[in-house]
Amino acid sequence: MALLILRLVFGGLMLLGHGWGKLTKLLAGPPYKFSDPIGLGVDLSLILATLAEAGCALLVIIGLFTRYATIPLIFTMLVAFFFVHLGDPLPKVEKIIMYMAGYFTLLLMGPGWYSVDAQLRKAA
Repeated sequence: MALLILRLVFGGLMLLGHGWGKLTKLLAGPPYKFSDPIGLGVDLSLILATLAEAGCALLVIIGLFTRYATIPLIFTMLVAFFFVHLGDPLPKVEKIIMYMAGYFTLLLMGPGWYSVDAQLRKAA
């Protein structure tokens, strides 16, 4: 039950608080106002961030391919920490660190029993 709560909270907050806004920005079309922190171009940076923060967050919520879905989320948080907010005070980076800790926990622990992953394993 604890892993379900962790998935719902971290996946849901990422999807609603970050991914949804990026998805609507992406669907609205160019020109995009978005940063390019690692030099991939604004368009690709927005697409990759949207895939992680909306797509992977949704996978985390339902518990499908959970461990794989946490990897892009962790990477996105690492980019946010080291390339966008490095040197910012703790209150500014606190959320990033908490998201990374939650996703890293899910990477190590897996999705738990109440997940699509677990039900697929059970059916096999």
